[in-house]
Amino acid sequence: MLDDPQTIRHYQRLTDALSDFQSRGYRYDELRMYLNGYMAALRNAYALDSYLVNRLEEQANRFLLDMVAGNAPEVQPEPERGY
Repeated sequence: MLDDPQTIRHYQRLTDALSDFQSRGYRYDELRMYLNGYMAALRNAYALDSYLVNRLEEQANRFLLDMVAGNAPEVQPEPERGY
């Protein structure tokens, strides 16, 4: 389980995007490519420690496989804030 706040935020952004792309009709290969690109960007930007990036990647891969198999939990989008 992820416990670092910044890692959790990346996980939420990533899973929200994957869910959104799947609902728009993107295939597994395209979702996998997006996930790989996101992880590569995190690694190249040194945004997180490498250990945290690896943990995030494991969790995101598990989410993607569950999502494609139809076992993913329903992702709740954040409510819009009126300014």
